[in-house]
Amino acid sequence: MKKNRQPRRGMRFIVIAFLVFAAIVGALVVKKYRISTTPRISPPMEQAGTMMVTLFFADENGNLVREGREIEAGASPAESIEAIIDELASGPVGDYGPVVPDSTQVRSVTLQVDEAVVDFGRELYDDLPSGSAAEMTAVYAVVDTIAVNFPQVKKVLFLKEGQPVTTIKGHLDLRQALVPDFNLEKR
Repeated sequence: MKKNRQPRRGMRFIVIAFLVFAAIVGALVVKKYRISTTPRISPPMEQAGTMMVTLFFADENGNLVREGREIEAGASPAESIEAIIDELASGPVGDYGPVVPDSTQVRSVTLQVDEAVVDFGRELYDDLPSGSAAEMTAVYAVVDTIAVNFPQVKKVLFLKEGQPVTTIKGHLDLRQALVPDFNLEKR
């Protein structure tokens, strides 16, 4: 009695087709993973000249609130971050309160993979009002503003005239880079 070999050939074809399909899907998943984990530093908008940004200011209760604004884009992402912080120092347009002194100077911004290192002049440290609320509001307004406008930046390190700092006014530890924290934002 002869066995029918047709079902066996059909099964081999299905197994081979499945393996080819699985290899293709696996390659696409690996490619997408590599693309999504590769840091990309680019301005939020591609338009030359200006960019729309979100800035964080304080409401009457000390909560952070968002304010949109169009500013001049820098030639590089680091220059754009510097322009954003300068705009933050110029204060809110609406009814909100400022979060950093208008005398705040940014000496430089350096991007290192997913970290922005912001070197402030002594004005931020000298002119910021005392108190834990003022310090926390100022620091997280800067960190959250950078993170919202540059999602590839996952943490921000503060420097004072090129040197590491421990704190601004003695309340918040700045020895390590800070990650965004949107808990201060008004819901």
